[in-house]
Amino acid sequence: MTDGVAVFGVLKPCAHGAAKYGIDPGQWQAHMCGLCLGLRDGHGQLARAATNTDAIVLSVLTEAQSSAGARTNAGPCPLRGMKRASVVAASAPGVQLAAMASLLLGAAKIRDHVDDGDISVVARRPMRAMSNTWAERAREQAARIGLDVAPMLAAIATQGAVEARARAAQGPSAAQRVSPPSMVEVITLDELTGPTQLCAATLFGHTATLAGRPENVAALREIGRHVGRIAHLADAIEDLERDRARGRFNPLEATGTDMPRAYDLLRESESRIRQAASEAELDQLPTVRWALLDPLASLLRGVGRGLGIAAGHACRTSVTAQQHSPYEFPSPPGRRPQRPGPFKAGGLVLGVYCTGMACCVDHTSPCTGEQKDAWAKRCDCRSCGDCCGNCGDCCSCGGEDGCCGGCGCDCNC
Repeated sequence: MTDGVAVFGVLKPCAHGAAKYGIDPGQWQAHMCGLCLGLRDGHGQLARAATNTDAIVLSVLTEAQSSAGARTNAGPCPLRGMKRASVVAASAPGVQLAAMASLLLGAAKIRDHVDDGDISVVARRPMRAMSNTWAERAREQAARIGLDVAPMLAAIATQGAVEARARAAQGPSAAQRVSPPSMVEVITLDELTGPTQLCAATLFGHTATLAGRPENVAALREIGRHVGRIAHLADAIEDLERDRARGRFNPLEATGTDMPRAYDLLRESESRIRQAASEAELDQLPTVRWALLDPLASLLRGVGRGLGIAAGHACRTSVTAQQHSPYEFPSPPGRRPQRPGPFKAGGLVLGVYCTGMACCVDHTSPCTGEQKDAWAKRCDCRSCGDCCGNCGDCCSCGGEDGCCGGCGCDCNC
């Protein structure tokens, strides 16, 4: 698992689910293209490589809390079949926030890959320079939208130190330790996910500020905090076997957190998100349900299936009662992808990411060599056709047994 702050990666609205809320499914691409063009116009062609598709949620949430956002006509783009398109204006507050987040998180991710040795020696110096440039651009962008970025930068900077302390506490074995157990520092899972939670809380909370809805700030900070926690834990669950095989750090392994407990924490955070959204009446906004609440529910169902929880209905299957089951994702089949060399990696960055091709074309990651879907395909269709896929709220669909029938839980299925 990459050391660092993994804020996003979990929010994947389903285009097929937009219709049930009366939402134009093209809205997602309008925000994505607006972000891509905003990075290009504000920070240069190279900055398009920082496009973080999950940061689009920040733009979507900002617009959802205010009146309809400004649109601008984008020129013909080969990635849209040389068609023009109506996209969110680069000057829109949500796009500016998403651009800042993309630059900040992109800088942190590059630095993490360099520190982890995922980038060849030849490419490390220029990649560090790019990371520093993007971090500085993020500070400038944050100042323009009235966001104090200092706490996030401080949190990101402390992540490595916290993980180093966790490694020290994790090994050597108990038999080899010189210090008695009482003197061994214990690092909690909340400490390890703390920087991620703080960054996500800050970014989500600022969507309300930009939208002129100060009454929503507290709720969105709470929502963001738990989205950050979910992102970090879901990433740790997915990467656990790979991290073990490579001898790399994983917060679950470092804290002795088993899969049942990790899944319980995911469910707890998702429940807190729904509670906060309900108290602030944000769940009454169709866009919030489509872009935030539904993807989180779908994520939990997917993780539940991966961990062997029948049909993703955790309310019917006690996680803690199944600790004998192998709560681990199977190791990925086949050979591991080969990391691109410096020249190929540079070509991928310049030819795929900096041109915006990654938005619409399947591509190879310049850092890991893994095949990645086009960003426009980042649609989580796992809920399509699933039981209770359209009910949104647990046990409100009036289904028979096997579909939330009288379970009386908070599973949000």
